[in-house]
Amino acid sequence: MKILHNNRCSKSRCALEILENKGVDFEIVKYLENPLSASEIKDLLKKLNLPAEAIIRKGEADYKANYKGKTMTESDWIDAMVKFPKLIERPIVIKGDKAVVGRPPENIEQLLG
Repeated sequence: MKILHNNRCSKSRCALEILENKGVDFEIVKYLENPLSASEIKDLLKKLNLPAEAIIRKGEADYKANYKGKTMTESDWIDAMVKFPKLIERPIVIKGDKAVVGRPPENIEQLLG
C-alpha cells in the first residue's frame, strides 16, 4: 500500500494512523516534496475511478489564483496538478489497482477488507 501524504494535513495524519493501527505495510509518498508526473496522476485517477477535477482542492490559493472559473479539460487539470501538487486532494491511499481519497478517513477501510 501507499499513501500520498502531507504531514501538515490533519486528515492525512489521521489516515496514516489508521494504516499504522491496522499493522499494514505501506509506503509514504511525500507528493509535495516529490511531485507526481502526469502519467502517475493519470494512473492514480484510473485507480480512483474519478475524473481529475474530482480530486482538485478548490480551496487552495493556487486554484483560486489560476483556475477558478475557467473551463478545463481533463488534460488541463492533470497539468495543473503537476505544476501545483498542493491542488491534489489528500490523503490518497493506494492498494494495487484501487485507490481511495481518505476524506473522510473511514474511506480507507474499503481497501483494508
